[in-house]
Amino acid sequence: MRSKAIFFMFSFGFYVVWKVCFQGTVFIFVQMPPQEKRQEVDIVNTVLEDCIIAFPVSSFVISLYQQYQKRGFLTKKQLAGLYDKASTIKDLSPGKLATLDALIKKMPTRFKSELPKSNPLYQKDESIGELIHFILEKLPQHKGVLFLKAKYDNNETLSAADLSDLKRIKEVLERKK
Repeated sequence: MRSKAIFFMFSFGFYVVWKVCFQGTVFIFVQMPPQEKRQEVDIVNTVLEDCIIAFPVSSFVISLYQQYQKRGFLTKKQLAGLYDKASTIKDLSPGKLATLDALIKKMPTRFKSELPKSNPLYQKDESIGELIHFILEKLPQHKGVLFLKAKYDNNETLSAADLSDLKRIKEVLERKK
């Protein structure tokens, strides 16, 4: 048995609609019109080509042209250099220069932020230094305190146990007076 397909075509303004009935199932297809692509003028390429004609031996313009062909864009500083070079050409239309200037102004300006002020990673606690100095005046050969003094001088952090030992030694020395 051969199946039948019923085919209808409608046109609504710009849209074309097909309605197909096949074995009891209805399919609807909508075709949108092809969008006409507007041909844009590449002002950067035009200005680059005009600069190459005006300055055929300029390595700057040639390198900009090669970079533009490879990457498809130039940085803001490169465009500013191109604008300066193109502004010296007398035959170049002012409209092209104005468009190039507008492109440059439209691009964002990137600034490098200043480096933050560097703070030392470890700040010495002066009260600990005074405590160590007080103990070493009384007991200059105390090995534990000399060890803690070396840690303190090397900007190493003293643990809570080290601080409690220093305070305990100070209390013992104050009692002996």
